[in-house]
Parts: sequence; C-alpha cells; structure tokens
Amino acid sequence: MDSSTHSMLALIWFGLLGLMLVFYVVTDGFDLGVGILTLLRGRRGDRDVMVQSIGHVWDANETWLVVLGGGLFGAFPAAYALLMQDLYLPVMVLIAGLIMRGAAIEFRHSVDHGPLWDKVFGIGSLIAAASQGVVLGKVITGLAPGHLSATFTAVSAIGVVAGYTLLGATYLVKKTVGAIEQWARRLALLSAMLTVAAAVLLTAATWLFSSVGHDRWSQPGVLHLLIALGVAAALAFALIMASLYLGSAHGPFRASVALFILSFAGLAISLYPDFIPGKLGVIEAASDSTTLVFMLIGIGMLFPVMIGYNLYQYYIFRGKVIGGAHAGE
Repeated sequence: MDSSTHSMLALIWFGLLGLMLVFYVVTDGFDLGVGILTLLRGRRGDRDVMVQSIGHVWDANETWLVVLGGGLFGAFPAAYALLMQDLYLPVMVLIAGLIMRGAAIEFRHSVDHGPLWDKVFGIGSLIAAASQGVVLGKVITGLAPGHLSATFTAVSAIGVVAGYTLLGATYLVKKTVGAIEQWARRLALLSAMLTVAAAVLLTAATWLFSSVGHDRWSQPGVLHLLIALGVAAALAFALIMASLYLGSAHGPFRASVALFILSFAGLAISLYPDFIPGKLGVIEAASDSTTLVFMLIGIGMLFPVMIGYNLYQYYIFRGKVIGGAHAGE
C-alpha cells in the first residue's frame, strides 16, 4: 500500500485509540471516583449503597482499558515500546490498584473483615486514579526528566483524582437518594472546582514551559480551536454548578462527562501529529498497513458488541439505588 493509505490507516487507529480512551476514562472514571469517595464515608451501610451503585457495571468498564492496551501494542508498537520504558512502574502500580479493587469487591462481604476490604477498595481506587494521572503527565511532558516535569506530573495526578472524584460524586447524585445524594452534591462542587483549577494550571504550564505544546498551539487555526473548546468547557463547568444548585439528578453527571470529553479533545489536538511530544509521531509509530487493516477488521466486529453491551447494562440497571439509601440520615 502507498504512503497516503498508510497515513490514513495510522490516523484512523489514532482516532480509534482516542475513542477507546474516552470510553475508558468516562466509564471507569466514575466507578474509580465512587471507590475514592468510599474512603470518606464512615457508615458501612453508606458504603454498601455506593458499591451497589457500580456493582453491576464496574468490571465491564475496565474492559476498555484491556482493548486500549491491545490496540496500542498492535497498531503502534514503537510508541508502546517507548512508553513502557518510562511508564513501566506507574502502569504496574495502576494494575495493582485495579487488582486491589477487584479483590475487595468480592471479599468486602466478609463478616469479620468487611471494613478492612472497604479500605482496600478505596485505596486501590485512589492508587489507580493517581497512577493514570502520572501516566498522563509523563506523556504530555514527552517523558522528559527534571523537577519541572515532575511537578507537572504531580499536578496531573491530582487533577485526574479530582476529575474522577467529580465523575463519581455526580454519578452518586444520579444513582442515590437521601443523605448520600446530598453529601455527593457537596463533594461534586468541591471536586469540580479542584478539577478546573488543575486543568487551568496545567494548560498555563504547557503554554509557558513546553516548547512542543507552544509550537503546536502557534500553528494556524489551532489556538482558535482550542479557545473554542475552552469556552465550551467553561460552559460545561457552569452547567455542573447550575444543575447541582437546582437539584437536577442527571444534569451534573452529563455536564461532567461533557467537561471530560472537551478536555480530552483539547489534549488530542495539542498532541497531534505527535504520539509522544517531541519524540515520536503518529505515522512513524504505526505498524505496517497490512497489520492495521487486519486489526481494523477485528475491532470493527468487536466495537459494536462492546458498545452495545455497555449501553444495555446501563439501561437494565438504570434508576436510583433505593435499598438502604437513606442510611446516615
């Protein structure tokens, strides 16, 4: 196949991986956020309700991470190899956090050790979220060493934890009633402000200290598009605040998802055409055309099944979690 076909296939796979990442961040993001929030509730009955709200969907949500890893390995092996050289430790910590969550959900029903497993569930969720923030920060900085990059990565980790807490809190607003719902509304306000503050700080740091980001944003049309996305993100933030204030059940979560999608779109535009800023481009990182076509056929059959199953389970388990939901009142 000619170079133009190979470039088109590489860009298609870059977009597909981005879509998988969006699906993962939104779906697993809210159940990681719920897990983090369980650390802040003392009553066992309250934690039972919180875990019950995600009990039927959390494992399917994590499937997107598996598909994302497989897609990255097959479609962009050069990027996978380069990333894993620097990200092996945070990725292993991420996997450990997810294992802790899975084990804790199964063993938290223990009569003698239930509270201990609740803590394991919450800590595992926090570890997984923070690890993803570290990965994000390192990728944005182009895996660069130094104190400035380390500070950027630390702020990124805080921002991801705050963002997942926002998704988790607004999900609880949608799924619970009574004391837990009102408590989740207060936490959503706080986490929304912290998430936006971290995003603004990281954006400013990218503009001021990243030559790659600055050069990309200076290209014709890019800055205007990013400004438009920034305005839309500000409107999403305002909608979160307004819907929380007005008592909406579904509005805060929908606006939070919109905020994440807009932020991700801005990130993808800032990185393109690099896969790893300043080190590896999308076209150079891609597999050969035959491999990309073969994988495209496979993902074409898998994608509808995964999306359909996700939509079906959310439809089946829609509505509020009522049983014991008034605990703590």
